[in-house]
Parts: sequence; structure tokens; C-alpha cells
Amino acid sequence: QVQLVESGGGLVQAGGSLRLSCAASGSIFSINTMGWYRQAPGQQRELVATITGRGSTNYAYSVKGRFTISRDNAKNTVYLQMNSLKPEDTAVYYCAAEGPFISSWGQGTQVTVSS
Repeated sequence: QVQLVESGGGLVQAGGSLRLSCAASGSIFSINTMGWYRQAPGQQRELVATITGRGSTNYAYSVKGRFTISRDNAKNTVYLQMNSLKPEDTAVYYCAAEGPFISSWGQGTQVTVSS
């Protein structure tokens, strides 16, 4: 059992930056890969970025060069630094944790980018 709590969302103008945080608690020993997903109104949830326990990262094409995922294993926290934000980045962003025994989602945090 893993609980994930996201924070850092908000309203920002196009070209601005935000940093999202996701703190994990519970059966954290089961976590291998952590990631960020997003879902815009009326759209499917899509992968934004992932990071493994060894630090290997993967990004959606649409955010490459603008977003950076990182993790602090000592704090059981994953971050998403979002720069050069665009209106099309507007969505609810969800943190996810995966491992041998778990697949968990956070409650989501709203990111709104104004034009």
C-alpha cells in the first residue's frame, strides 16, 4: 500500500515555470519506477515522464527539453520541473508509483497555463 500526495500545481502564464512534488508513504520499499501523467478535460490520461530507481528517465515527445523529472530517494519524493509552459500543458497532473507489489496514483494537482 502506497499513498502519493502531489503538490505545486497552480495558474501560470505561458512561458512560466512550475515545480510539482510527489511524496510517497506506506510500502515505499516496493516502489521501483515513479512517474508523472496528465489528463486534460475530455482527453485520455497520457504519460509525461518516468524515472527508475537507478535514475533512468523517459519523456513524452511534447515535453522533451522543457520538463525534467528527478527523485530524492531519501525523501521518497519525485519532482517535475516544468519550464517554458504552454497553454496545451494545461491538465490535471498525476503522480504514479509502480513496483512488484503496487501500482498507485496520487489525487492529482491542477496545472493551468494561460495564453
